[in-house]
This record gives sequence, C-alpha cells and structure tokens, in this order.
Amino acid sequence: MIKKTHICDSPDRSASDLAFAFDRRLQVSLAALTGGFSPISLALASTDWAYHMATSPGMLMCHTLETWHQTLEAHAAPKDLISDDPRYADVNWKIWPFSYAKDMHHMVESWCSNVTQLRGMEHHHKDVMHFFMRQWLDMLSPSNSPWLNPTILKTMLDTHGASVTRGMEHAVDDWRESQGLQRLKKETKFRIGSDVACTPGQVIHRNHLAELIQYTPSTQQVQREPIFIVPSWIMKYYILDLSPMNSMVRYLVDQGHTVFMLSWRNPDASDALLDMRDYLELGVLNNLAVVTERTQGAAIHTVGYCLGGTLLGLAVAALSRPGAIKGAEKIAPLASMTLLAAQLDFSNPGELGVFLDEPQVSLLEDIMAEQGFLTGRQMAACFQFLKARDLFWSARIREYWLGQPDVMNDLMFWNADVTRMPASMHSEYLHKFYLHNALALGQYEVDDVPVSLSDIRLPVFAVGTVKDHVTPWQSAYEVSRLTQSEVTFILASGGHNAGILSPPGTTDRSYQQLTMPLDLRIESPHSWLQMAESFNGSWWPAWHAWLIAHSSGSIPASQREPMDPIAKAPGSYVFVRYND
Repeated sequence: MIKKTHICDSPDRSASDLAFAFDRRLQVSLAALTGGFSPISLALASTDWAYHMATSPGMLMCHTLETWHQTLEAHAAPKDLISDDPRYADVNWKIWPFSYAKDMHHMVESWCSNVTQLRGMEHHHKDVMHFFMRQWLDMLSPSNSPWLNPTILKTMLDTHGASVTRGMEHAVDDWRESQGLQRLKKETKFRIGSDVACTPGQVIHRNHLAELIQYTPSTQQVQREPIFIVPSWIMKYYILDLSPMNSMVRYLVDQGHTVFMLSWRNPDASDALLDMRDYLELGVLNNLAVVTERTQGAAIHTVGYCLGGTLLGLAVAALSRPGAIKGAEKIAPLASMTLLAAQLDFSNPGELGVFLDEPQVSLLEDIMAEQGFLTGRQMAACFQFLKARDLFWSARIREYWLGQPDVMNDLMFWNADVTRMPASMHSEYLHKFYLHNALALGQYEVDDVPVSLSDIRLPVFAVGTVKDHVTPWQSAYEVSRLTQSEVTFILASGGHNAGILSPPGTTDRSYQQLTMPLDLRIESPHSWLQMAESFNGSWWPAWHAWLIAHSSGSIPASQREPMDPIAKAPGSYVFVRYND
C-alpha cells in the first residue's frame, strides 16, 4: 500500500511556507478593502443574518408595523421624537423638512436595531450586525449632510460662507497630517515634561521594556507604604500625569504618598517576539523588586490602569500562590491592589467584543506579522470606530462644516500620542484573555504553574465608569467575585478616561461607593447599584482615605527622596514616536 504524501506535509517546508505567506498576504489585502476588519467575520455574520431574515417574514412585518406605529404616535404627541439625541439639539430640527429627515432616519434606526436581533442568530453575529448597521446609519444621518442640517445652513448664512472656508482649511490640514506633511496652520501643542508629564521626579531604573519613575515628595511627611502604578501600554503613561491640575500623580504626591510609576517603551520591529511573560517580568516583577529595595522592604500599594490593571491582577495572583514566581522573595509584601477601569474577567468585553473572534484575531496576527507590531494608528482607529458618532462624525461636522476646530487640551494631546503593540504579546493577549478568558477561569500559566485570582486576599479598591465602552463597569465589578478579598467598588460618572481623571473641584462629577467584606458578596452589579451610596464630586479623596486606612503611618519625606537617578522625569521612553 502506497502512502500518500501531501506537499504541505513534506519535510521540506518551503512550499508550505510560501503557501502560508501567500494566503496571509491575500488576507491582509482583503482587509484593506474592509477597513481592517476580517472579511470572513463580516461574511459569516451577514450570512447568518440574511438566512434568518429570509426565514422570519412574520417578525420582519411585525417590527416594520411596530416601528411605523411608534413613529406615527410620536408625530401625534406634542413632544420631540428624539430630543435626547445631541445631534438634533438645535431647535430648528423641529421645522419641516428637517424634522421629516430626522424622524425618518430615527425610524430606520429603530427598525434596524430590531431586525439585527432575530431569534436563532449567533449572539456574536447579532452584535456584529447591530454594530455595523449602526455605523452605516450614523454615517447616513441627516446631521452629516450640509443640505439637511439646519445648524450648518444657518451658520453658512450668518458667516457668509466663512465657516465652510475655515472648515475646508482645517480639512486640508488634516489630510496633510495624515500624509506625514506639516500642517499649514500652527496648533497649540503641549510639551511633554513642561505642560504634561511634569510632576517632579527621577527615573531610577530602566530595562528594555520600561522606565521606573519615582516622584519627588512635596510634603514633610509621607506614608510608609509606597504606591506602585502600572499604566496601560496602549498609549503613553502620562494619562495619569497630565497637566498639573489634572494629574492623579501630583494629587497623590501632594497628599503625602511616595509614588512610583512605569513608563513603557514604545516598541519597534525588533520587539516583535516580546510576549506577556516579558511584560510581567520586565514590567511588574522587576520593578516591584526595585521599589522594594528603594523603600527598605515596606509593603507596597499596587495600582493598575486599564490593560495595566489586567497585568497587575495576573502578577498579584502569581505572587499570591507559593512557587508560582521565581525570585518572589525579592519583592516586599503587597499592602493592597487598586484597579482603575481594568478587566480581569473578559466574558463581557463590551463593544470591543465585536472585533474579537477567531477570524478577526487571525487577521490581526497576519497584519502584525507583516510589521512585527500593531501600529498606534491602527489601534487608535479601532477605539475611534467604537464611538464613531461622537469621535468622528460629530467632530467632522463641527470642524469642517461649522468651522469650529477642537481646541486642544491635555487629554486630546495624550490621545494623539499613540504607541505600538508587539506582535507576540498582542496575539497572546487577544487569544488567552479575550477569546479564552484564561485568567478568570484559572487556566493562565506563569512558568508552567496555573495562577488563580481566588488566591488574592489583599484589600481591593476597584473603579468602573458609567460610560466606559472599553471596560464595561459590570466587567470591572467582577473582581468582587473572582478574589477572596474585601472589595471597595466605586462607580464613577464619565467614560474610560474622563471618569478616572476626576480631580477635586471638577464640576459635574459624582460616584457611588460600597465596600463588600468577605462575608458580603453581591453577585449582581444591578443589586450593588441599588445598595451603593451616592456622592457628588471627585472619588479621589475617597481613594486617598482608603489608602490611609490601609497604611501604617508616616515617615520623614527625606527617607523617600529618589536616589541614584538615571535621568529626570519623564525620562526618555515617553518621547519615542513613530510616523505610522
């Protein structure tokens, strides 16, 4: 009997490698036509929807009649049909024909919202179809048309067309910037080290992946327990050290805390093989050992923001299980863990879940294989797409048609300072965390030893934000279920960034707070919402009070001056940018 041998199974893998490279290049080329989204994911979702549309004529008719009936009722009632939509806040939207265009668009939105949720469809396909249908309808909104938007028409008349002229100049500048050319009009720029990231401090340690900044005390006495902050490596670290009046780091230092924070390196193609183990070792563990040495073994308050909080949760879980981390004896005991808009359980990834299935992750791996990394602009485009109505369409109308370009502020400047993601790390992160939820299920291994979040018994302070589209607050709340800890959970007003940046004195800020001891487990976020007490103002003072309650007293600040500095804060890694 002759054994059949396929060319792709032969010892000579060159043919197989060529075939794989060809397929990968084809996938990347097709993705360029779909805005970076997997054509396979889109095809599967749209096919699922089309089949269920074809076999659900009764439900389609029901949704059509129901939507039409609601529209007629709204027209008969003495109230605006969609008064809560900020796109139609102008009173002139109540005048025909603008009101007709607005109401018809709203009717189509309502109908599409219903018919993308047909019984029998895969849950993920429902989310994909609903999301992309919403993107199309946001693009086709009458508010985006200069001939159907009364605000644009009135502004054009009042300014004799000057608003459009100014807007087109801004559009040309945006195009020049996208092509790597210099803008014709100078814009107010923030300077790193003087306008943002300007809290005094020193870089006291540097490795291939991160710089460790120790901030200079500003009080005579400081708390014995230092604070070690792990920011996300998506974007730069100074989201937590913006302008002086908007800096969490400065606030903590002024309250008498010794603060250490990581500044991640912006990777290049040579870093393609850096993985999560490297980020854990070089980012968290190595620098915790340095903090231990510099503070003479004092217990450490740990803080993680966004993706940095996920990595911190992994590190704390690994350190909590004896034998899981080699060299753990060099790290001082941890006093607490604070998670800011961070996920440990990825079963509810929010709107990001639309972009995360096996075909989409495979496509991202193909794109990263071509470069060795995911570019900052590719990552930023994903987040912008999630909130296209607010971050793209409304902004373009305001800038291009109304001639009102946004005035740069510190948060906007930071948001434009994008970073890359190493290929291996990002692939592992998407597979093990988002797709397989390995950390929450106790299946993530560190040095071949599974780690479990249930081993964590530190006091935990966790913050979610009401409008977070990256880390839904219900997902951030899961830390209360996953750990064996007393958890103080705060739900703050605002979104993923603005809700965390809440300095005292900021107007229109509020939060809810409730501490759950070990013998009180509130499984449902909705139940927690009903029980938690509400407060006006910033949640930062409540956090400061919590940190003090979990500290052991103060020492002279002279004992916590940065020693043997390498460079002044903000260091060198924060200045690395790429034009991609």
